[in-house]
Amino acid sequence: MALIVQKYGGTSVGSTERIKNVARRIAKWKAQGHDLVVVLSAMSGETNRLIALAKEIQETPDPRELDVIVSTGEQVTIGLLAMALKEIGLEAKSYCGWQVKLVTDSAHGKARISSIDEGVMRADLDAGRVVIVAGFQGVDENGAITTLGRGGSDTSAVALAAALKADECQIYTDVDGVYTTDPRVEPEARRLKTITFEEMIELASLGSKVLQIRSVEFAGKYKVRLRVLSSFEEEGEGTLITFEEDESMEQAVVAGIAFDRNEARINVKGVPDRPGIAYQILGPIADANIEVDMIIQNVGDHGATDFSFTVPRGEYNKALSILRDMQTHVGAARVEGDDKVAKISIVGVGMRSHCGIASTMFRTLAEEGINIQLISTSEIKVSVLIDEKYLELAVRVLHKAFGLDQKISA
Repeated sequence: MALIVQKYGGTSVGSTERIKNVARRIAKWKAQGHDLVVVLSAMSGETNRLIALAKEIQETPDPRELDVIVSTGEQVTIGLLAMALKEIGLEAKSYCGWQVKLVTDSAHGKARISSIDEGVMRADLDAGRVVIVAGFQGVDENGAITTLGRGGSDTSAVALAAALKADECQIYTDVDGVYTTDPRVEPEARRLKTITFEEMIELASLGSKVLQIRSVEFAGKYKVRLRVLSSFEEEGEGTLITFEEDESMEQAVVAGIAFDRNEARINVKGVPDRPGIAYQILGPIADANIEVDMIIQNVGDHGATDFSFTVPRGEYNKALSILRDMQTHVGAARVEGDDKVAKISIVGVGMRSHCGIASTMFRTLAEEGINIQLISTSEIKVSVLIDEKYLELAVRVLHKAFGLDQKISA
């Protein structure tokens, strides 16, 4: 018997029939003697519909009132699931975020959780009820409804699991776990039985869309056992996100390959090689709230250097315009760029204790005639920027080069 927090995403509760399926799944867990807290997203597409409604009234919706509007999507699904459970004979009670006192700061649309009062939930669990909580939402110290940002229901579930000291937090989604890479690009991609929090955070930040990165960080910080499962399959163990010291970890050097098409490269050529030049270039970019990712500054030659970095593709023209306006002031010979690039990354905690991983990656790409434009590394990842047209080929050859298509014994 265990206390389990389960989270079901928008596609899992996208219709009343799917909500009934979720109720039947919960009933099976309850029949095994487990206590359950269930966190729900809004129906698939509902949050977008509510945002569109708000924009019909205000072109830039007031953040406080927008949170009031978009939080109603989850209110519908929790009520429907409570009804579905009662219809099959289970006691259940639904709560909005503010009713269980999921307290956040006042940053509307991207609020962060500060505390949770689990008293109400514990009383219901002790009474044998299934507790259903609206994901994605909370309340600030002034009583205003807040939301946690897209994918925030994952974070809600992990936070509740941490507060309740649950035995496991299960994230039900439209995939049956975390894969070595996107199966739509590489059909030989393999579902991982386990992956570390560090690896999952890297994969999430580098393009994998399975989990919201904040939820993984939260789970790692509070030691919440996290599992990704499919809401459309009756059986399956999914992927357990766990800790590196677990003896049952798969002993793979590279755990997975992530990629991101949302990249653009900017080159500032022939700038004076002097202290402060990086700040002169990147300061105005930061002031424009443009996020910078990979950065390379070449060794100076004859008093000049080249400076390259990447920005989100949607910010490419804006960043290019800013730099061209200040080209003369900085003393750059020219500013150029390319918005047809992509980032591909290999991730694995095993890279700490194995040498030659980066060289294997570089050799594999070279053998396919794929040129590397930029390189970025950390302790457990290597990322490269390449021409977008080679992205899928690169994913497939690297997946094979690191043996990710091979089953590894746990």
